[in-house]
Amino acid sequence: MSRAEIIIFSAITSFLIWISWNVSLKEKRFHGFTRFFAFESIVLLFILNYRYWFVNPLSFQQLFSWAFLTGSAIFAIVGFVLLTKLGHPEGNIENTSHLITTGIYRYIRHPLYLSLLLLGFGIMLKHPVLSTWILAIINMTSVFFTARIEEKEMIMKFGEAYREYMKKSKMFIPLIF
Repeated sequence: MSRAEIIIFSAITSFLIWISWNVSLKEKRFHGFTRFFAFESIVLLFILNYRYWFVNPLSFQQLFSWAFLTGSAIFAIVGFVLLTKLGHPEGNIENTSHLITTGIYRYIRHPLYLSLLLLGFGIMLKHPVLSTWILAIINMTSVFFTARIEEKEMIMKFGEAYREYMKKSKMFIPLIF
C-alpha cells in the first residue's frame, strides 16, 4: 500500500472505531465489535482493488461483481428504509423499538448484513487473488458472527416474538439460510 492509502486506511479505521464505540459498544451491543471487522475487511478490499474497478468492464467477472454490488446497494437501501420507517429507532438507527417482520424482513432477518456480504464479494471479484479472497472470507465470517450476536441481543430485547420471527425467516438468504 502507498503512503496515501495507509493514511486513508488509518483515518477510516479511526472513524470506524469511533462509530463502533458510540453506536454499539457504549450501549453494550456487542455485535459492533465483530461488525467492525466486517467493515475493516471491506475497506481493505476496496483499497486493494480500486485500481481494478473498471478493468475489462464487460468480462464475466466484472459483470458478476457489478451484480453483487448492485444487490448490495438494493438490500442496504431497502433495509435502511424499513428500519427507519417501521423500527421507530430511539436515538441511533440500531435502537429500534419495534420488531420489523414485513417487507424484506419477512424473508430474511439481516438484509443490511446481507448487503455487507454482497459488497465484500463484489469488491473482491474486481481482482480475486489470495489476499482478497482471505479478506472476503474474513468479511463473511465477521458478518455471520455479528448476526448471531445481534440475534441474541434481539431475543433479550423482543423475547418470544423474536424467537417466533426466527422460526419464520432465514438469516440471509430467503428459503435457504
